[in-house]
Order: sequence, then C-alpha cells, then structure tokens
Amino acid sequence: MTFLKHTHARRAVTSALIAVSLALAGCSASTTSSASANGADAMFAQMMIPHHEQAVELSEIVIGKPGVDARVGDLAQQIKAAQAPEVAALKGWLGEWGQPASMPAGHDGHGMDGMVSSEGVAQLRSADGAAASKLFLTQMIAHHEGAVQMARTERASGKHHGAVEMAASIIDAQTKEIEAMKGLLGQL
Repeated sequence: MTFLKHTHARRAVTSALIAVSLALAGCSASTTSSASANGADAMFAQMMIPHHEQAVELSEIVIGKPGVDARVGDLAQQIKAAQAPEVAALKGWLGEWGQPASMPAGHDGHGMDGMVSSEGVAQLRSADGAAASKLFLTQMIAHHEGAVQMARTERASGKHHGAVEMAASIIDAQTKEIEAMKGLLGQL
C-alpha cells in the first residue's frame, strides 16, 4: 500500500533526526531552558505532536463515516480521547522548555514512522464504510508502531519525568491497541 511503501526510509529519517537531537543535547546545555528536560524530550514532543494530531484526524474521519464497523468506530473514539489531551500536554511542556511546538523547518513529520501520506488520508476519506474500517485499522497499526518506536527512544534518552511517563503510557496503551487492531482486522 502507498502509505507503507517507504517504511525503511521513514525509519532512517526518524533515526537520523533523533540522533541529531541527542548529539545537540550533548553539545549544549542550552538545548532546553529547563534543567528538567533535554534535547531528546524536546524532539519527542515535537515529533509526537503531529503524529498524535494525525491519529486524531484519521479517527475523526472514521467516526463520521456511515457503515464503519462499530468496533472500529469505538476504537477511533478511544484513540481520539487519549491522544488529543496528550497533544495539549506536549505543547505545554515545549512552552515551558522554551522550545517551538513544531519540528524545525523542513521536518513536517511526514518522514516519521507510521505517518500516513496525504494519498493515504485521501483514500480513507473516499472509502466506503467497510473499506474504511479495514483501511483505518491497517493505517493505524503502522501509525501506532511508529509512535511506540518514538516512545521507546524517549524512555531510553529522555530526562523529563512527565515526558518519560507519557512515553511509557504510549508504549503500553498502543501496544495493546495494535494487538486488538490486528485481531479485529482479521475478523473483518
């Protein structure tokens, strides 16, 4: 499928961005304005914001679509309810740390693991209920896998207590949702 076509390239870009962020964090104590956060925390927040925002967008598409499997609609509601507040927390932390809420110029998030291409989003918008149910699950499995990978990096390298705790929560919740989505996809 188009949205999964460049998974290895996306992982390479994501890994490179994280490596650069960690290198910069090691070179400069002024990477963040707070002693409670480091460059890995800022990168995690800046990457997770567009990642979560897209998950909310995809969920909203499915929630409003007639004919979507009720279990898929319930899952989309659950994803939206969990990730929208996390976006607000991430933006708040970045403000506290004196960091921009968005990625540096040229890094709009589409190279991150699991991000759905604009074509994939358009496919979801135009799909009928049954097709949208399957497409949403397929897209969201890959999307969650990308989030879990970013969260693992944060747990390994982050310093901010809240961000590290959020990362642990993302790993736990989204790993469970991945398994549930795979099972549900097999039933559709």
